[in-house]
Amino acid sequence: MKTELRGNNTPISLQNPNLFDSPQSSILSGALKGCLGSLDGACIEKLLLHCASALESNDVTLAQQVMWVLNNVASPVGDPNQRLTSWFLKALISRVSRVCPTPMNLNGNSSPQRRLMTVTELAGYVDLIPWHRFGFCASNSAIFKAIQGYNKVHILDLSITHCMQWPTLIDTLAKRPEGPPSVRISVPSWRPPVPPLLNVSSEEVGQRLGNFAKFKDVPFEFNVIGEQPTVPSSPCISTLECSSLQYDFLLNQVLNPSTLKLEDDEALVINCQNWLRYLPDEQNNGASQEISCRDIFLNRIKDLNPCIITVVDEDSELDVSNLTSRITTCFNYLWIPFDALETFLSKDNSQRIEYEADIGHKIENIIAFEGTQRIERLESGTKFSQRMRNNGFFSVPFCEETISEVKFLLDEHASGWGMKKEDDMLVLTWKGHNSVYATAWVPCGFDD
Repeated sequence: MKTELRGNNTPISLQNPNLFDSPQSSILSGALKGCLGSLDGACIEKLLLHCASALESNDVTLAQQVMWVLNNVASPVGDPNQRLTSWFLKALISRVSRVCPTPMNLNGNSSPQRRLMTVTELAGYVDLIPWHRFGFCASNSAIFKAIQGYNKVHILDLSITHCMQWPTLIDTLAKRPEGPPSVRISVPSWRPPVPPLLNVSSEEVGQRLGNFAKFKDVPFEFNVIGEQPTVPSSPCISTLECSSLQYDFLLNQVLNPSTLKLEDDEALVINCQNWLRYLPDEQNNGASQEISCRDIFLNRIKDLNPCIITVVDEDSELDVSNLTSRITTCFNYLWIPFDALETFLSKDNSQRIEYEADIGHKIENIIAFEGTQRIERLESGTKFSQRMRNNGFFSVPFCEETISEVKFLLDEHASGWGMKKEDDMLVLTWKGHNSVYATAWVPCGFDD
């Protein structure tokens, strides 16, 4: 994305002109030349790039000077660029001082800064901007088409949204002319420790879904798979070991046919909503070559022979080791929710403040953490689609009915939201910039 297209021109007054008198400041002075009177998005991006470059070359003095300038720009109550910059500044300070943010609790508990939501609050959170609803709508429509003719449906739900997707599908299945199928939903006992965080258990969520399905006369069953992997309390336990425990849990319990209790006459649906980015992407030693952990995970999914796999995620390339590239992509991408919220919520709105704080935690993890502690590892829709093809999956194009349903959904939101098709992906856009992609897949050789 070109930041010039969405930069503001708010004049920023720098209070310390002596900052540029030191020999180390020539680079910084050059970076700011021509834009000190109006530090817009493009100029802020230049500052962030110089700060990242300074950090990568261990030039802490220059990094601190750039951060001083950013501190003059950043404001938690300013325009979208200023609010976004304030979170980048926090992450950079954490990194340069080697005082990292509070580590994610890998047992799935929330950090003290993250409040648990009620079910009602979760619904409002999901509806705030259409990132989740877009994925729900596109996936449910593809799933409904894929399970036509089946009397039994089993959904393995790998998502971070606490089954908020399924009441709409249950309601649609209840109206099926030939009658609803029986529906079984399985969820893992572990989920990535990221927002939104709910104040009720998965079992209670399943009970509420069951009550809704009963009201709609849809036969329903809900299962929580396996026991949540327990991380030893020893302070010597490494993040890598924690990640390995969770990954082994997903492979050996969640994607295990006997644990899932698969039946020959049921349609298996695997639904991945904002989930795959939290899988590690390190290389494991295979029999003859190194294989990515994500590729192993996808091959396990393929072995289950599902009738459809739906995948929805944010369309950005953040799974890179280079800090400069990561900062550039992150700044240009996460501007979208800040700008979108600006259009319909006041700066002091509590829901907006909480949502932006969640994005801020994401930024901290992307910028201040490295190695296995950095769990935010997005890959773009284009790169993910190529990964799926390389692993033996065929893309399923979305039909015109699905496209119409998504367009109808977006009519309920701000006029900046749009949708386009890229290959067989549906892509949610904000002011023409990609934000979320939705895809559907079947294993090669699946019997149509």
